[in-house]
Amino acid sequence: MSNNQKLPIVLAHGIARFDILLEMLREKLDVPDAGDEFQYFKGIKAVLEDDGFTVFHPNQDFAGPVDSRAEQLKARVNEALSMTGADKVHIIGHSMGGLDARHMIVDKGMSEKVASLTTIGTPHLGTILADHLLGPGGKLLMHLVKPVLNIDGFTDLTITACEQFNARAEDQEARNKVVYQTYASFEALNLVFALLVPSWLFIQHHIDPNDRNDGLVPVSSQKWKKELVASDGTPKPVGQNDFPFPADHLNEVGWWDLQEAVLGSGSLSKQAEDYEKKIKDLYLGIARGLQ
Repeated sequence: MSNNQKLPIVLAHGIARFDILLEMLREKLDVPDAGDEFQYFKGIKAVLEDDGFTVFHPNQDFAGPVDSRAEQLKARVNEALSMTGADKVHIIGHSMGGLDARHMIVDKGMSEKVASLTTIGTPHLGTILADHLLGPGGKLLMHLVKPVLNIDGFTDLTITACEQFNARAEDQEARNKVVYQTYASFEALNLVFALLVPSWLFIQHHIDPNDRNDGLVPVSSQKWKKELVASDGTPKPVGQNDFPFPADHLNEVGWWDLQEAVLGSGSLSKQAEDYEKKIKDLYLGIARGLQ
């Protein structure tokens, strides 16, 4: 690949990919692919491709362990490199997708194949919600779901699991050539997607009063840390960015919801279009900045 060509971009989705049921229904009914307007990253792939980027949208385990998801992401990255002839990719990971990418880079020998990792809404420090779901408070729900789904991935989102990974990964992450940056967002309770209200309330009740959350992950966890330090003391900065407008965990990947209507004016369809365009423009800005 020549120096003036754009490196491919891999979009890494989070745990419990909510668009999978639509994808399964489409395949079962043999309905033609409607593009990415109903994918996890809503309309993001198309917008980036219109700007000249080559974009890959993986499909990791629904809620499997991070090690398995990292292995699947590795296969997708290698596929992207093989198809494009590039020597590296940029990864934009949302939620657990950011952790999948970090584990892939550190544990799967992929640091030389990743130019940068941008995480959005990723629980780098874990989320108290995962601890709750795996503890007595979520025992019944886990008992009902586990026979049907592999939900081991939630264990990898606990505060302890993330602390342990961060401790063992920091030296490698500080020494490798991958550029790391984070995007963090939050939203007031009255704007949060209705299904995220209970988790928003739970998280906010259990974190520092000065911290905020997007309905699933505290801002402090999304920001990770300002600097990685190698065992020899060599520092490496982590770019920390704030969302330029309110966004909950669903909004972060391009989806508008009715709660956002209090922010706008005009028809609901126009409000949805305007809000989702802001998300797409943000991803476009990120992609252009990576080059």
